[in-house]
Amino acid sequence: MHIVSDIKTLRETRREWQTEKQAIAFVPTMGNLHEGHLRLVKEAKKHSSKVVVSIFVNPLQFGPDEDLDAYPRTMQQDKASLEALGVDLLFMPKVSDIYSRGLEQQTFVEVPGLSYMICGASRPGHFRGVATIVCKLFNMVQPNMAFFGEKDFQQLQVIKAMVTDLSMNLTIHGVPTERESDGLAMSSRNNFLNAEQRLIAPTLYTLISNMATEIKTGRRDFSVMIAENRDNLAALGFKTDYIDIRSASSLLQPSHEDKELVILGAGFLGKTRIIDNIQVEI
Repeated sequence: MHIVSDIKTLRETRREWQTEKQAIAFVPTMGNLHEGHLRLVKEAKKHSSKVVVSIFVNPLQFGPDEDLDAYPRTMQQDKASLEALGVDLLFMPKVSDIYSRGLEQQTFVEVPGLSYMICGASRPGHFRGVATIVCKLFNMVQPNMAFFGEKDFQQLQVIKAMVTDLSMNLTIHGVPTERESDGLAMSSRNNFLNAEQRLIAPTLYTLISNMATEIKTGRRDFSVMIAENRDNLAALGFKTDYIDIRSASSLLQPSHEDKELVILGAGFLGKTRIIDNIQVEI
């Protein structure tokens, strides 16, 4: 595995592969890799001849009260995991290389509408930070395709919209959520849970799974379901952020014509924010 930290070397390697007409897949991460990340890499290898993974903890997507400094960093373990999977290039840039003029002077990319709802309403500026760093990384790596987990469903839709709106020449692949044996969606932030919180955390998935079952069996009073399950999430021990049912394609409120829905939920256990979703066809 070739490990690169500077953009110039990355681009030189990319040009060599381009000359050889290699299909390049890209998996951007913030490190602290778990099986969910590794599944993205495995899927990328199925579709390409070269795989690039980036590890960059992006300060632009963290709010003032969020966990940038505490975000877990496990670089040696991450390198070993990626090398074992046969990743061709690991890109690990410095903040000063990515944001050379500083965060306050950085040109940003923002997807209107999608960025302001649901998670975006709770985390102002978060998706602007995501879109900006992903756009920059796409410009650096110049991949033919990129892979993202469906656990961060809204993020996936934001990135797809950005790629379409900016006429980027690559394909975005969503990969189903990887889960622990008790159903909890894998996330680097699960490391922050204490033993009691870890027992509670999977119940978010149980709750939205029950909502999905109700919808599949014909229930359609969505506003009532949402209100009920906000209370249910609080009763389980979460500080509720949101429970919502949206159109899977637009993330707008569903109409009678929508046949593909997504149930999204988020809540806090202590300072740890747990998110999950389930897609439902009706």
